[in-house]
Amino acid sequence: MRDRSDNPAPAASGFWRHPQAQIALAASVPLALGLIVGGYMLGDGLTRAKAYERSVTVRGLAERDVTADLATWTLSYSATSPDFAAAQASVDSDTNAIRAFFKGLGFADDAVQPTGVNVTRNEPVYGANETRPATFTVRQRVALRTHDIVRAQQAVRRQFDLIRRGVMLEEGSGIAYAFTKLNDIKPAMVAEATRDARASAQQFANDSDTGVGAIKSATQGYFEVTSRDGDSGGSWGAADTPFKKVRVVTTVEFSLR
Repeated sequence: MRDRSDNPAPAASGFWRHPQAQIALAASVPLALGLIVGGYMLGDGLTRAKAYERSVTVRGLAERDVTADLATWTLSYSATSPDFAAAQASVDSDTNAIRAFFKGLGFADDAVQPTGVNVTRNEPVYGANETRPATFTVRQRVALRTHDIVRAQQAVRRQFDLIRRGVMLEEGSGIAYAFTKLNDIKPAMVAEATRDARASAQQFANDSDTGVGAIKSATQGYFEVTSRDGDSGGSWGAADTPFKKVRVVTTVEFSLR
């Protein structure tokens, strides 16, 4: 029996001399490199994605004191009489007194405009204790509309002059002040609210030993215009104030780095 140890083992390098082996080797090298690079990029991407997920949502506030630029004073008055013509004449007299009042304060004739009128017939009353004929109530409403806020305030302070002229103002006769230039200050106030939100986010980042990155999302709240000193609206002439406060709150999400 022949000793197999005498037979030399085939050289390992002989396999790689085969053309198909060389092709397989050439193809496997780029594949291996691709797997290595892909794994690195995947790991780096997961790291960056995790970092991107870190964020903080805060609110920013902006407030600004403004002065109204439009005043509207609605005046309501009426007259009642068994004779419709007499009631109408009384209301016309009050209207003329109101126009003279505002003209004396320097307002143009067209600053006061009628806004509504109605007529009510009150049925007669026949009773054991009271008998009253049918009457007519004529109710008139006019409005002063002006951008001269100072002059409007002066008129309100002198409204008792109307009473001295015989004009009896009814409930609901009140002045209202409005700020109509909100669009002029919106951009600056939104920017201010955003800066306030970033300051809050920075404080949070300082406490958590991180930094504030870019804005991920933002929501602008409604602009609110209220009386600056907390005056409430109402009637009887002087309830409102021309001094207003504009307020807006934004909600901003910042990434953390």
